[in-house]
Amino acid sequence: MSGARDRMTDTLYGLGWSTVKKLPEPAAAALGRTVADTAWRRRGTSVLRLESNLARVVPDAGPERLAALSRAGMRSYMRYWMESFRLPTWSAERVRDGVEVKELDLLKDGLASGRGVVLALPHLANWDLAGVWVTRALGVPFTTVAERLKPETLFDRFVAYREGLGMEVLPHTGGSAFGTLARRLREGGLVCLVADRDLSSSGVEVGFFGERARMPGGPALLAQHTGALLLPVTLWYDDSPVMRCRVHPPVDVPGTGSRAEKTSVMAQAVADVFATGIAEHPEDWHMLQRLWLADLEPGRTRPGGSPQ
Repeated sequence: MSGARDRMTDTLYGLGWSTVKKLPEPAAAALGRTVADTAWRRRGTSVLRLESNLARVVPDAGPERLAALSRAGMRSYMRYWMESFRLPTWSAERVRDGVEVKELDLLKDGLASGRGVVLALPHLANWDLAGVWVTRALGVPFTTVAERLKPETLFDRFVAYREGLGMEVLPHTGGSAFGTLARRLREGGLVCLVADRDLSSSGVEVGFFGERARMPGGPALLAQHTGALLLPVTLWYDDSPVMRCRVHPPVDVPGTGSRAEKTSVMAQAVADVFATGIAEHPEDWHMLQRLWLADLEPGRTRPGGSPQ
């Protein structure tokens, strides 16, 4: 059964890439809303988990507002997929006009300094589109890390897709991702990491919307090891076709403390920036998995996953 389910998953994603990208953009957007609304009405595990997560973000929301937020969240999530399936067909002009970045000089100045830059992003809006904008509009290549998915053929699809968009993609496990990322940064390069959900047993505990959660320590450790600039980024949609992004001020390495203590302080600073962006645009936070420690099953050290 597991093998059949894996093959079906791979087939469905393959159909998405091969079919959705051929649709006119208004038709793809309408299809995304229909799929999102259907999933929302079914009240499956992912929708219920999304509402549970949003209840932490918007603690004063009653059932009606939570339901409205989760519906908007599913629409935002499907917008991500519809856009991502179609990104390979977007022209350079469409990519450039589809993203607006605030405080971009923080990134440009960091790259110009030669220090290397780590961008840390949460699962907000469309991080793939942000990456394509960096490679095409800015002309800056970057390296990222992808979660290993099952089946392996699906992981291969994601790697080929992102590499086709100009990204260097390293597997999260089964290799030496940290060493490669550190080399890229020491060369003055750019590393982009989605960093609001721990995929390992070595995450850092942080306070997040009043509870404890575990987030990756990689961005902070890379900044410490290489001297690279660590810049958090938040993203959101509005009612236009344009996605908005904000580059936040750098998270500095503390002057004192052990490596673990410095990592904890930096990870908390990144989490605080993420929390601000998520609170401002909760419907665009695509967190359909367990995140807070209180929700994890006994003995588990990471949430179950969908593609990062």
